[in-house]
Amino acid sequence: MGLFLLWFLFGFGIIIQVVYLLVIFGRTAFFKTPNIKPNSGEEEPVTVMVAAHNEFKNLKTLIPKLFEQDYPKYDVMIINDRSTDRTKRLIEEMMAIYPRLRSVTIKYTPDHVTAKKYALTLGIKVAKNDVILLTDADCIPASDQWIRKMTQPIREKNKTFSIGYSGYEQAKGFLNKWIQFETLQTALYYVSFGLWKSPFMGVGRNLCYRRSFFMEVKAFKDLWHIEGGDDDLFVNKYATGKNSSLVLDPEANTWSKPKENWKEYRTQKKRHLHAGKYYRGEDKRKIGFYTLSHALFWIGGLGLLIYFGFEQNWEHFLLVFGIILVRSLLLLGIFSSASKKINGSKIPANILINDFLYLGYFWILGSVSHQAKNIQWK
Repeated sequence: MGLFLLWFLFGFGIIIQVVYLLVIFGRTAFFKTPNIKPNSGEEEPVTVMVAAHNEFKNLKTLIPKLFEQDYPKYDVMIINDRSTDRTKRLIEEMMAIYPRLRSVTIKYTPDHVTAKKYALTLGIKVAKNDVILLTDADCIPASDQWIRKMTQPIREKNKTFSIGYSGYEQAKGFLNKWIQFETLQTALYYVSFGLWKSPFMGVGRNLCYRRSFFMEVKAFKDLWHIEGGDDDLFVNKYATGKNSSLVLDPEANTWSKPKENWKEYRTQKKRHLHAGKYYRGEDKRKIGFYTLSHALFWIGGLGLLIYFGFEQNWEHFLLVFGIILVRSLLLLGIFSSASKKINGSKIPANILINDFLYLGYFWILGSVSHQAKNIQWK
């Protein structure tokens, strides 16, 4: 009975894994970038928006970069959210250099709302333009075509949401290699389903939508009490296959500074994973089927290897090992191709090791985050 159960777990796991890797993640891996002709007409103005809390150092780098964009009509709005560092003075100095730089200062946050949602709401309310392009203070656009390419689906295809990718800068150390892997894994979820016309999340480091829609749905109604989720939960609630578009182009990406220690990373991921508990049921299942099959595959596979190893049944041992090897090669191929399509770079290092470690990450940290109550933005 025990052996049958291990075979069942292993078999069920590998079938679902192959379906996800080839059919769903393959949507990204085999994606062909369409030839998009630039609009010959007048291009709609855009407001780039950044909510910042004590981000003096990052803003000092970001603001000049934003004004290097190759786009005719745009302004930049910095929402200074209760900063106690030199952020306000820096913005004033930058405004003298860049006439299209604007600012809103948040002095307090009401008790019944969360900080970043309140800051974004006030900023969006006073924005001059209807097309809002969001990023974070610690992000840098990948190219001077970022605004043009991220806003193109909204300006020219009448979409409400334009969902982009935001990666993390590469650095030395195991933590950074893990961050690269986990970011790519997460991107494969939302990019692949987005390309499948079934979007369920986006990232606030690279997200675009219309101000008029934001005001129409009354901002973050029903989401005020949740720390985080100004990006993924907002997209999860309102994005559909018809009103949204995925922008899969390395020139449309942004790059963010990764966390440098495990404590900061754990705090960040707790916030991200905590928001997932509020996804729609069907969207939870999109991630759940993959992670469940991933767990069953490894539990069943390792269980069979141990059993046949003790029994010295090398024929079946090699069969199971061969299946694991084939799945590993398939994973490498899909992730490698997807990485090139998403961010134009090679596959992250240690991917097979990190794929195995993903078991602990999702099931342990995910469970802790699901129950957490002390979630904070800054």
